[in-house]
Amino acid sequence: MKTWKIVFLSLTFFIYSSFFLIANDDPKARAIVKKVDELYRSGSSYGLFEMEIVTPHWERKLKIKTWSIGKKRTFMRILEPKKERGMATLKIDKEMWNYLPKTNKVMKIPPSMMMGSWMGSDFTNDDLVKEYTYLEDYHFEIIKPDGEDPLNTYVKCIPKEGLPIIWGHIIIAVTKKGDFPVWQKFYDEKGNLMREMNFKDIKKFGKREIPSVMELIPTRKKGKKTIIRYLEAKFDIKIDKKIFTLRNLRKGI
Repeated sequence: MKTWKIVFLSLTFFIYSSFFLIANDDPKARAIVKKVDELYRSGSSYGLFEMEIVTPHWERKLKIKTWSIGKKRTFMRILEPKKERGMATLKIDKEMWNYLPKTNKVMKIPPSMMMGSWMGSDFTNDDLVKEYTYLEDYHFEIIKPDGEDPLNTYVKCIPKEGLPIIWGHIIIAVTKKGDFPVWQKFYDEKGNLMREMNFKDIKKFGKREIPSVMELIPTRKKGKKTIIRYLEAKFDIKIDKKIFTLRNLRKGI
């Protein structure tokens, strides 16, 4: 009987604690993370962007077209430089394929390579495939970090239990009105800062304003960074679903 009482009390505490954590998410923080989540997302989108990869030993630039439908489907095709022209990446749900025109081969990315670099950048294959959102998969609260700009608002996001998210927590800085992110800092489970994403140069694409420049810096890799500059962007447009097929990977430009 005592064992059953202990189990019942533990279960009751677990349910109460889970409810409290969900209910305790700050409404202001929720509004901020919702806006950050949806800033670059839409039912469908098209973009043309330049990716600059900087290392201590070399630098290079790629020009890339991308199409997406929600969180489930993404297709990217490299336009420049010439030696990489035609290379493509397809993501459907949690699966991902790369196409290499020089060998005319489609390669499925295995789970063991998901944390590998995408096209030599500081973005990983997993960054492209993951479907987690701050709003649905994190608990969050407004914080006031020491030494940070008091004109910004800061939200700490902690992953919900049971999800295979590699970050211990993430801090998002947004403008005081909460309109745009300023930066995001990613920490491991021991509290070490692992990478930082900076957002710059707000531009209007159609009816939507977004930071057109994103700079990703891996803090443990000195002299490395990847910069994305949006040149074109369209949101909530009609997109042919045939784009998101293995057959389309091989079509070239």
